[in-house]
Amino acid sequence: MTDDSSLFDIYHPEPLLIVISGPSGVGKDAVLYAIKEKKLPFHFVVTATTRDPRPGERDGYDYHFINRERFEEMITRDELIEFALVYDQYKGVPKFEVRDALSSGQDVVMRLDVQGAARVRQLCKDAVLIFLVPPDETEWIRRLKERKSETPESLRLRMETARQEMTRLNEFDYVVVNAQDCLDETADAIIAIIRAEHHRTTPRQITL
Repeated sequence: MTDDSSLFDIYHPEPLLIVISGPSGVGKDAVLYAIKEKKLPFHFVVTATTRDPRPGERDGYDYHFINRERFEEMITRDELIEFALVYDQYKGVPKFEVRDALSSGQDVVMRLDVQGAARVRQLCKDAVLIFLVPPDETEWIRRLKERKSETPESLRLRMETARQEMTRLNEFDYVVVNAQDCLDETADAIIAIIRAEHHRTTPRQITL
């Protein structure tokens, strides 16, 4: 008699690399915080940046705040998965954070701008790319203005850049609307995507 027990040995949830992206002002940071509040066993990558902290942001938790000289040293030493110069400030993802988490079997969640997400897709074709969008342009512009940290010129530049980023939606696997006062629903939608990905008959193979 043939032993068919191996036919049922089919569920091997491999760790995923999930990228949450979208245009400036869509609420990526707020959505990431809402997902963290669910207390699920995800590893949230802390991005390195050369910009100054905003009120309430903590070094090593919201970002690794480092100076430009140290960041350029990390570039030279190939210590970053991706990096970009955005609005004259560097942002990048340290390699060790992603690789260590994946090797321990954890799903890795990171939030990146559209340019950074494209770079990750080049390095890892099986990364799960999720694009956040605002419910409409009026709501999105209001959010940008409420930051009160933008000059008229920087606001104009962000709006122009974001409109260009919206045209790259087809480079992503999923789109999720982040509506006003609906953070919990947005977080649940992203978690549902991650759970569904773990039930694919052909698992994604994450290699970096």
